[in-house]
Amino acid sequence: MAAHTAFIALGSNLDDPVAQVSAAMVALDSLPQTRVLKCSSLYRSAPIGYLDQPDFINAVAQVETGLSPRTLLDALLALELECGRTRAFQNAPRTLDLDVLLYDDLVHHEHGLTVPHPQMHRRAFVLQPLLEIAPDCIIPGVGAVADAMTGCAGQQLERLQHAAQ
Repeated sequence: MAAHTAFIALGSNLDDPVAQVSAAMVALDSLPQTRVLKCSSLYRSAPIGYLDQPDFINAVAQVETGLSPRTLLDALLALELECGRTRAFQNAPRTLDLDVLLYDDLVHHEHGLTVPHPQMHRRAFVLQPLLEIAPDCIIPGVGAVADAMTGCAGQQLERLQHAAQ
């Protein structure tokens, strides 16, 4: 099966978020037909939307996968469930949040899956880790990640630790 490059956003703000995101990076490598190529550092960011919750720990992983975008998303959702993810309300606190950001240069929309992720170019906690591991990355329909990052200048982001490669 053909190998595709995908970028996955990881986030958590419950039950030891650093451990949750770190374990998820390892778990990504055990998905069928998938291997992790690069992982960003971990970053701390303030919540967006629903503000009365702990800060998030975020990262981005680059994977090579033979899975289709939908099958990859389904595998990520299964990982979230294994880690105790519940969806009480939009932007609620979570043990683990995994999103398909990019899949090759695909532009695709179907129920429950939009690639590129529709909000990624507005979120420093996605763009900065992505810039770290793929500095020349282009978001289809948006442009260079570095250029998109300039639109997020006011968002607070703290790098906690370098990636364990």
